[in-house]
Amino acid sequence: MSELRKDPVIGRWVIISTERAKRPSDLKVEPARPRGGFCPLCPGNEDKTPPEVFSIADERSGGRGWAVRVVPNKFPALSIEGSLQKRAEGMYDIMNGVGAHEVIIETPDHAATFSSMPVAAITNILLTFKNRLTALKQDSRLHYISVFKNCGEAAGATLEHPHSQLIALPVIPRRVLEKLDGAQAYFNYKRNCVFCDIINQETADGRRLVVSNDHFIAFEPFAPRFPFETHILPRAHLAAFEETPAELMSALAGVMSTVFKKLNAALGFPPFNFMLHTAPFNKDVGEFYHWHLEIIPRLTKVAGFEWGSGFYINPTPPEQAAQYLRDIESGR
Repeated sequence: MSELRKDPVIGRWVIISTERAKRPSDLKVEPARPRGGFCPLCPGNEDKTPPEVFSIADERSGGRGWAVRVVPNKFPALSIEGSLQKRAEGMYDIMNGVGAHEVIIETPDHAATFSSMPVAAITNILLTFKNRLTALKQDSRLHYISVFKNCGEAAGATLEHPHSQLIALPVIPRRVLEKLDGAQAYFNYKRNCVFCDIINQETADGRRLVVSNDHFIAFEPFAPRFPFETHILPRAHLAAFEETPAELMSALAGVMSTVFKKLNAALGFPPFNFMLHTAPFNKDVGEFYHWHLEIIPRLTKVAGFEWGSGFYINPTPPEQAAQYLRDIESGR
């Protein structure tokens, strides 16, 4: 029989539809074919992007090349220049589109993936996230930074070269507020961080655990919206990603590497979205919030029922997905 499961943070219900359950092998996708053509993010084409705002040198080239570059998005959703100028138009609120939109070019290797990169290369990407969050939070106009990666055309990517993005916003997004409100309500009731309690239960239960080390845990959430949705959390209670000690980034990179190797071996390099959820700026949430990563392979489509009801239908129980990932041999 199908189950309705409730997300313990925001109270969102999902349907685990065992009536139309799919085996993990049924969800495997055909790898996308390379599109070819000119790539503005490849080495040698640095003049085709806006001037970089941050980079990490490639130690293998003696510092002559780059390992990671950050550039402003050529077609930004928001611009760093200007003032907010909040105003009203009758009952409607308006402000200028002030913020930041940056592209993190993750590697010089056009064909690289999180599963093929060395752990050191993923560590550099994470250190770059930390640097940009730390730098941009100094701007008093900004209140939240969304860091995300769209990989594959079905996930919204327009360029093949490995890259992620960040958008710094002058407001806190509604979905982030929902997580903050849910986490605070749980804390007010139980005097514990909901995410810390999730870590403790998933570690003790083990059925949804994918991989872990001394500092991080990766698991399939109890009420996942999508098949093989995977979350990664630090074991230590940390609200803001940018405040995570730099020496822990290698441990996080190791878990990420293993997770993506397993997902790709299981599902055939599916398109995916990757999101970093971290604390907003200028808001005291350290007591009850806990930063985390969400990885969502794009294996099913969101349709009218989901949009109209807010419910999600997931045909693969998380326990089954986790078991499959634990058992499968990791590939590239």
